[in-house]
Amino acid sequence: MVSSSPSGQTPARVRLPGISPRAYEHPVDRGALATLRLVPGFAEVLKAVSGFVHERGEQLLALSSALRVGPTQYPELDALRRECAHILDLDEVPDVFVARGAEPNAMAIGMRTPFVVLTTGLVELLDTDGLRFVLGHEFGHVLSGHAVYRTMLLRLLDLRPSMSWNPMSALGLRAVLAALTEWFRKAELSCDRAGLLCGQDSAAALRTQVLMAGGIDPRRVDIEAFLRQADEYESVDSIRDSIVKLRNIETVDHPLAVVRAAQVQRWAASEEYRAILAGDYPRRDGESPHRGWAEDVGAAARSYKESLSASADPLMSVFAEVGKTVSGAADTVWSTVRRRGGS
Repeated sequence: MVSSSPSGQTPARVRLPGISPRAYEHPVDRGALATLRLVPGFAEVLKAVSGFVHERGEQLLALSSALRVGPTQYPELDALRRECAHILDLDEVPDVFVARGAEPNAMAIGMRTPFVVLTTGLVELLDTDGLRFVLGHEFGHVLSGHAVYRTMLLRLLDLRPSMSWNPMSALGLRAVLAALTEWFRKAELSCDRAGLLCGQDSAAALRTQVLMAGGIDPRRVDIEAFLRQADEYESVDSIRDSIVKLRNIETVDHPLAVVRAAQVQRWAASEEYRAILAGDYPRRDGESPHRGWAEDVGAAARSYKESLSASADPLMSVFAEVGKTVSGAADTVWSTVRRRGGS
């Protein structure tokens, strides 16, 4: 049952007509997606998956095994669905289904006509403001075109056991899956921002992250202590711990809960977020053509550099020093080549 927000207030929310997904997409998301498209065999795998994933079959599965949200089924969710589509100015309001599942989860899937599936565990866990944040998050996936790659990831995971007999196929599939999983972790950071833009309530976003991390009642959780966990996690003081952190995220397709919470709260406090709510953001109809993958990889590199500079993680410091050394060596080689070419 959808409950009301703790505050009981319904503040007016700013509509964002024509907003481009580039307004909220995290630089590392765009960079990871650009890199993903360069993975050998990715285009061929995407084409193959598109061929055997039947759009109507995905929808029929939801129709036959879940409840479609509408005026007479989960009417509160239907109102939130339309509200979120209105705020983010989606051309069409995506269908939303509620499926039986104890784990709180949500996903946007579909190749041409994406739709959203929420589990009953999620609907029972969150209040109205939390569900608004989650629907905004999933609609962010729809607006960014992420649902295509998410569907691809899910179907490839289904295919993996049947292809393990062929070493070459298994290795190629593993490479594509690793790249897809790495990208999807970054895409989640983007769509947390979309959820924040939809709800325009950073406290509700944080409560949702707390509940998804294991909280039962946000009123019984020390929010400051929760955010300090993110600081503690990001500032481990040994290389061994840093390597363990890398191993922990290797096989998961979502960022870690405390990291997500800290990221979205930082963005909520940024000038970029305030400018969007004030109407200063890129629009879909006025956008210049995208210049390609190099621009996105460059933006991701700048974002990583800023993160490395601010991080107290010793392994991140090693990466930063290695990066400076490699960059310096590359500059030296390039300068030598140019001199020889000139002479």
